[in-house]
Amino acid sequence: MSEDSDAEKTEAASPKRLEQAREEGDVPRSREVATFTVLMASGCCLWFAGDAIVRRLTAVMVSGLTLDREQILNPDAMMLRIGYDVGSVLLTCLPYALAIMLVALASPVLVGGWLFSSKAFTPNFGKLNPIRGLGNMFSKNALVELLKAIAKTLVVGVVAWMVMQHQKDAVLGLSVESLRAGSAHLISLLITAFLMIVGALGLIAAIDGPYQMWHYANKMKMSLQEVKQESKESDGNPQIKAKIRQMQHEMSRRRMMADVPTADVVVTNPTHYAVALKYGENSRGAPQVVAKGIDEVAAKIRELAGEHKVAILEAPALARALYQHTDIGDEIPEALYGAVAEVLAYVFQLRSYGSGHGQRPDKPKKLDVPPELDPLDPASQIKAAADAADKNKGSTP
Repeated sequence: MSEDSDAEKTEAASPKRLEQAREEGDVPRSREVATFTVLMASGCCLWFAGDAIVRRLTAVMVSGLTLDREQILNPDAMMLRIGYDVGSVLLTCLPYALAIMLVALASPVLVGGWLFSSKAFTPNFGKLNPIRGLGNMFSKNALVELLKAIAKTLVVGVVAWMVMQHQKDAVLGLSVESLRAGSAHLISLLITAFLMIVGALGLIAAIDGPYQMWHYANKMKMSLQEVKQESKESDGNPQIKAKIRQMQHEMSRRRMMADVPTADVVVTNPTHYAVALKYGENSRGAPQVVAKGIDEVAAKIRELAGEHKVAILEAPALARALYQHTDIGDEIPEALYGAVAEVLAYVFQLRSYGSGHGQRPDKPKKLDVPPELDPLDPASQIKAAADAADKNKGSTP
């Protein structure tokens, strides 16, 4: 039962799936919306600019039929005149054609948006499969297209009949009008009828546009298994990510261990914590933490420090505070300046004694470590518990 539910396409398409579909040229499209916008734009252009176009074309026709003797007897002059008339016709129709072309280019924005995909031009021989073609002929989408065709026929037929009934008297009256007036009136009647019929197609387009969007969204739905698989591909396989994190941790640990020999002192707990500090004599900043660790890592830090003759000092409270409140590469907190200064003074005096100068220094016994920085101090534990309680209280709805 669970496998069946995972296979059912019940989840909305992810942005990645929609983007892949666009790259392949698969976007929602409504031919009814595109047809309606182009036809309506054509009708509106004829309605507003029809008179000017007719007058201009009439003038060109009269000019083309009016020839003088030279043009009749001279083929070159005749061709020049014909070229001029053809250019006049093209210039007259050019604004109308450009307007229709712009509307045709803009109409895809209404459903699906603009799209150019080279994959759409790639031959797909699967579309030549006759069995698949038969399946498409008897599919749900084919039934919808059939119903749309029937609806368009009925709507256009009914509207055309109503327009003809409304304009019947006007059409009959054309016979008593002059040629010029009758022609202008006839053109006006035809444009009006055209706009009314195209307007009826707007009803079909208003239904088909949302339907195509819904159909596309339904077609692009994903199953739970597909969603999980995509999530794995996007975020990465958890096992691989864990392996990568482990490798990164190992690399970071090796880099950290490589810095231990450069440290000035290693402060220990003495067994559970170890923090290596470095402070250059010419440094203007505070001492830095170059390595830190607990348990096995702490033992490895102490081992490397012993091999490279780095001073090791047992200061449990300071070691815990440094480990808790610093990261690798950080400068020590300002509250620990005094304690660390005592440690470094001891280390530098110890080096001087090792080189034969001065007396052997005494180890610092009581370092000034603020109790709130020591994670094992009772006051620090009480404060941490109170902060955790406040955080949980704030996150509880």
